[in-house]
Amino acid sequence: MEQPTGMVGSRIGPEDREPELLTHDHHGAGQEDPGYGPDDGWPDDRWPDDDEQQLHEGGLDDEGEPRGKNGKPPLTPRQRKKRRWRRIRRTLYALFGVFVVLPALAFTVTYFLVDVPTPEEVAADQNKVVTYLFSDGSEMGKDVPPGGNRVLLKYSEIPDVTRKAVYATEDATFETNSGFDVTGIMRAVYNQVTGGVGGGSTISQQYIKVATQNDDYSYTRKFLELVKSFKMNQQQEKSEIITAYLNTIYFGRGAYGLQTAAQAYYGKDAKDLNVSESALLAGLIQQPGRSENREVATERWNVALDRMVENRWLDKAERDSQEFPEMIPMEESRPNTMNQGPAAFVKHRVQAELEAKGYPEEKLQAGGYRIHTTIEPEAQKLAEQAVDKVMKGQPENLRKALVAVNPRTGGVMAYYGGPNEPGVDQVDWANTQRNPGSSYKPFDLVALLLRGKGLGETYDGRSGRTFEGREQVVNNAGPNSSCSAKCTVAEGMKRSANTVFYEMVMKDTGVQAVVDAAVAAGIPKDHGPESPTMQNADGNIAIGGGTTNVTPEDMASAYATFAAEGIHRESHFVAKLEKSDGTLVFEVDKKGEPAFDQDDSKHNAQIAGNVTRSLEPVLPFSDLDCAGNRDCAGKTGTHEAAEDGDENAQAWMVGYTPSISTATWVGTGTGDPIRDKRGRKVYGSGLPGEVWKEFMDSYLKGKPKEKFQKVDLIGKQVRDYTPETRSRRSTTERRSETTEPETTGPTQTSSPSISITIPTPPTNSKPGNSTGPGPPDEEDNGIGILPGRGERGDE
Repeated sequence: MEQPTGMVGSRIGPEDREPELLTHDHHGAGQEDPGYGPDDGWPDDRWPDDDEQQLHEGGLDDEGEPRGKNGKPPLTPRQRKKRRWRRIRRTLYALFGVFVVLPALAFTVTYFLVDVPTPEEVAADQNKVVTYLFSDGSEMGKDVPPGGNRVLLKYSEIPDVTRKAVYATEDATFETNSGFDVTGIMRAVYNQVTGGVGGGSTISQQYIKVATQNDDYSYTRKFLELVKSFKMNQQQEKSEIITAYLNTIYFGRGAYGLQTAAQAYYGKDAKDLNVSESALLAGLIQQPGRSENREVATERWNVALDRMVENRWLDKAERDSQEFPEMIPMEESRPNTMNQGPAAFVKHRVQAELEAKGYPEEKLQAGGYRIHTTIEPEAQKLAEQAVDKVMKGQPENLRKALVAVNPRTGGVMAYYGGPNEPGVDQVDWANTQRNPGSSYKPFDLVALLLRGKGLGETYDGRSGRTFEGREQVVNNAGPNSSCSAKCTVAEGMKRSANTVFYEMVMKDTGVQAVVDAAVAAGIPKDHGPESPTMQNADGNIAIGGGTTNVTPEDMASAYATFAAEGIHRESHFVAKLEKSDGTLVFEVDKKGEPAFDQDDSKHNAQIAGNVTRSLEPVLPFSDLDCAGNRDCAGKTGTHEAAEDGDENAQAWMVGYTPSISTATWVGTGTGDPIRDKRGRKVYGSGLPGEVWKEFMDSYLKGKPKEKFQKVDLIGKQVRDYTPETRSRRSTTERRSETTEPETTGPTQTSSPSISITIPTPPTNSKPGNSTGPGPPDEEDNGIGILPGRGERGDE
C-alpha cells in the first residue's frame, strides 16, 4: 500500500517532495529517514534539544502514537541520561576554563612581568626616620631605626637553631613548599570565614609583603604576592630565601634584620644566639610591637619552643630546661630621647593606638611617617614638674601617675606614667588598672539622675551600716565623712559618705545602671565595668571597690565628659598622621557624641551639669580648690589595702575645668599600705590631691577664667552652692584627719550639724585657715553646710 507523502517512516525522493524554503528544510530531506534518536541512527549533534522541542505542541501522530512538543515521540530514559551528561560535561569545561585555564594564563603572564626586590633594596627603604610632633607642631622626638648600622648576614652566619625556631613559628613546610602552602591557604580561608585567627602566608610570601610594603587586604595583593613568592622559589635556593627574610623582617625594638635584633635584645651578635634567645626572637615576629609586654613575650617564647618540639627540631628534655632569656634595657639598645623616661610611655601609647588603626611600627618606619600627637609641650613639662615637686622626699615605694585630657577634643594633653627608671620603676602606672575608690561615685549619681532623682534625694549617711546580701559592715572614713539619717546626695558627695552611695545603688539605681553610666561617660568596656572581672559586679561598685578597676587615663577621659557638658570624645594620643612628604593619611574626628541622653541634648547637658554642681563643693571642702577662684570640680578617692582594712592602698584625685580634665593616682603597685614621709595615711586629698592642684594651678595660670554652664537641678531641690559661701573644714578637723581612726563600730547617730561659711579669702591668703565655727544650721541637707572632710573607698 502506498503511504501518503510526508508521513513518518515513508520513503520519498526529491522528485516526490514539494518545494519549500531553505530555512524550513527537514533534516535529511531527500534521504532515507534514519529514525529519531541515537539508538535509531540519528546523530548526537543533530538530536533536537529541549528548547527546540518547546516550539512544538505535544499530541498524537496520524497513527495515534504519542508525540512530543516538537512533533516527535518523547525521549527515552537512555536519551535523557545521555543529554544530561552532555550538559554536565559542558559546564565542567566552562568551569575549568574560568578557574584553571584563565588563572594559569594570568599567573604565567604575571610571572614574567614582576620582579622580586633584593634584601639590599628592601633595607634601603626601611631605613627611614619617624618624627613625633607635639600638638603645636614642634618636635617631640625622632625614632631613628638602627638600620644604618645594619649588617646583612650570610647564610653561614645564621645559627641553625635560629632558622628552625623561625620555621616553627612562621612556616613549618618552608624547606619543601614552592613559595606557597595550599594547606595554609585553605586554613586561612577557613579562619576568615569562621572568624578564627591565623594566616596562610609562607616565609617567602612574608618577605614579598615586607619588600613591597603592601599589606592591603585585597585579592590582587595576595595574587601578586603568591606569584612573586613562587618566582622567588624558582630563581633562588632556600638558603638564599631564608637569609633574605631574616635580614629584612622586623623583630620589634626598632630592629630590622636578625643581626640588629640580636644587638637590640641581647647586646650580642646573631651567630651567638642560643635556643632560648632564638625562640623569643622568632616568636616576636608576629607581635613585634609588644616586645616589652612580658606576658605577651613569654607566651610567644613558649609557642616557639613547643612548635620546635612538635616538628622534632628540639628535644623535649632540652625544651623543658630552657629559661626565659634576659634582655638588655630598651634604652641601652636604642639610645634616643623617645625611648627613655616618661616620654617612652607616651611613645608606646602612640604606637599602640596607631597599630590598632593598621599602622604598626614597622610600617611607620618603612614609610618615614610624621605623627602629630595631642600632647601639649607646656602641659607635659608642668605635669612632670608637679609630680617631682610634690613627691620629692616621699617614700621610695610610692608610685604615681598623672593624665590630663582636653574635654573639647578628647586628646591627651599630658601623660606621666612614672619615671621609667631602669631597675627601679619601669611600669606605666597611667595605663595600669586599680580600684578607684570614691572617685567612682559620680557614675552612681549619673545613674540616679537618669531616673529623675538628684541631689535633693536623702539617704542614711551614718557609718556602720549593714545591707542585705553583704556580710561586711559599710563604714565611712571617720566622723567627718558621715552625715545624718536623712543626708542629701549633695552632702553625701561632698563628704564622700560611703553609706549614702551604697544605699543609693542598692535601693534605687541597681548595679547595672552604674555600669552603663560609667561606660557612657567613657570608661572603656574592656577596662572597667564590662571587662571579664566586672561580669560579677556587685554593690561594691557604688564605692569603687570589689572588681571595679580603671586606669588614670580612663578617669581623666570620663570626667572630661562632665566638663564637656555631657559630650564624650574618645581619649586619644594621635591628632593626625602624615606621610614623609606631608600627605595627610588621617585626622581624628573631634565631634563627639552625647553620653547620657542621645535623644535630648538639653537633658544630656543637664545631667552632666548636675554632676558638676555636686563636685564643685568637694574641692574647697578638701582644700583643693583652684587658685584665683576658678570654676573647678572634682572628686577624691581612696581604697583600702586588701590585707589590712585599716590602711589605704590606692589614692586618687580627679577634677576638671571646662578646658582640662586631670586624674592623679598614688599607690605602691602591690596593694601595700601607703603612707607619706611623716608616716601618715595617704588619702585622695593628700599626695594625689596636692599633685593635682599643683599641676592645675600652674597650667591654668594666666589663662582665661572659664565658667561652668548653669543648669537646673533634677529632682528634689537643695540649697544652692555659691562661690561666695564655700564651706571649708575647720582647723580642728584638719588635725583630726590624721589622728581619728576609721569608725568600724555599730550604727552611730549623727550629732547636730554646725555650719561654717567664710568669705572667699584674698588671693594672697592660704586657703583653709578658718578657726572659728559659724552659727548652727537649721537643716542638714544642703551643699557646703557641714564642716570636716574625709573619704575612703571601702571594699
